[in-house]
Amino acid sequence: MDLFSSAGESKRKKEAPLATRMRPETLDEFVGQEEIIGPGRLLRRSIEADRLSSMILFGPPGTGKTTLAFLIAKYTEAHFETLNAVSSGVADVRKMIQEAKERYSFYHRKTVVFIDEIHRFNKGQQDALLPAVEAGTIILIGATTENPYYEVNAPLLSRSRVFRLSLLNKEEMRIILERALTDREKGLGEYNAVLSLEARDHLIRVAEGDARVALNGLELAVLTTEPDAKGERYITTDIIEDSVQQRVIRYDKVGENHYDTISAFIKSIRGSDPDAALFYLAKMLKAGEDPKFIARRMIVHAAEDIGNADPQALQIAVAAAQALEMVGLPEARIPIAQAVIYLATAPKSNASCQAINEAIKDLEKSGQGSVPMHLRDASHSGSKKMGYGEGYLYPHDFSGHYVKQEYLPAELRGRRYYHPSEEGYEKKLKERLEKWRTSEN
Repeated sequence: MDLFSSAGESKRKKEAPLATRMRPETLDEFVGQEEIIGPGRLLRRSIEADRLSSMILFGPPGTGKTTLAFLIAKYTEAHFETLNAVSSGVADVRKMIQEAKERYSFYHRKTVVFIDEIHRFNKGQQDALLPAVEAGTIILIGATTENPYYEVNAPLLSRSRVFRLSLLNKEEMRIILERALTDREKGLGEYNAVLSLEARDHLIRVAEGDARVALNGLELAVLTTEPDAKGERYITTDIIEDSVQQRVIRYDKVGENHYDTISAFIKSIRGSDPDAALFYLAKMLKAGEDPKFIARRMIVHAAEDIGNADPQALQIAVAAAQALEMVGLPEARIPIAQAVIYLATAPKSNASCQAINEAIKDLEKSGQGSVPMHLRDASHSGSKKMGYGEGYLYPHDFSGHYVKQEYLPAELRGRRYYHPSEEGYEKKLKERLEKWRTSEN
């Protein structure tokens, strides 16, 4: 590298975003993720000993996945390659693998390949990687914000160790911000910025564990604030609010956030917590979740977890879905919210769900049995000759419109699938069934 290229590289580093400039140079400088990269942990030992195996780094944005990959590049003696998951095709993957084979054959040097956002690789691209990973031709480091168990091919996943990175906590975020404010070489130290405690806490709260969001917000705040008479740039909460603008809602409509949020939504309704249910509803709607999907889940929940404890719950859920069809968003959020509150505060029973599950188990275990002769269709003259319908008792001919007779196949006689609870309207159903079952006729 000559003087001019060195100067150009230095200039590029200076002009890079603060989050890029502040990436740690050593493992000791790395902040957070102690459970996987702390002293004595498996990944740290592997990096320090340069005994790497293929891995997937999985976690939210701004938690250190790319930073960790480039730290590995500094520690390993292997050749380090990067592939762009968006622009690289199968041909690029195969070329990289061929070069890795030649590199090991001629120089006995391994190749580490880093693929950011590996979930964007399609099946063909992932399949092209598999033989090289399996043979050890390359050591794969994939980074993804999506759950790899949903997005990465199972054969490739089985040959990689998954490391999950967590959102940074408040203390870790504080350390990162203070370093950025005081570092005169890579950070903002030369600007003499003073970040008020309230502004710092607000920035940490808004960033929600994402170091990139926090550093980008901090950099904008410092660069757009004029120094006072003492040469200090005093950063207030108002300045941070202007710099960060809006809190980003982390949500992906096909991945882990989608499933986790709808799960929390349903479990909050089941647990009779309308406030939590409304929060998750708001999160899904704000993030652009398909409202029809939400409405369908509410209909299922009304039958599964409320059932006959409050039969009106199913009607309310269906009505909310119909309201969505008729008026659309944003207005439909109101009837949907009304239905959510109704479902969350309704008495709960899963007796209907358990009943059909038990009936299906019996069908699979004991077979379908034979329909009793007195219940068979006798509308055809030939059926009557065979005795179909003979002995059937018509309930409306009896007091209370009920008469005792056997309805189940003989093989399942006496089986009970529906066990009503003591909750809400279902308590009345239980009393009614008990009365019928203990009656004389």
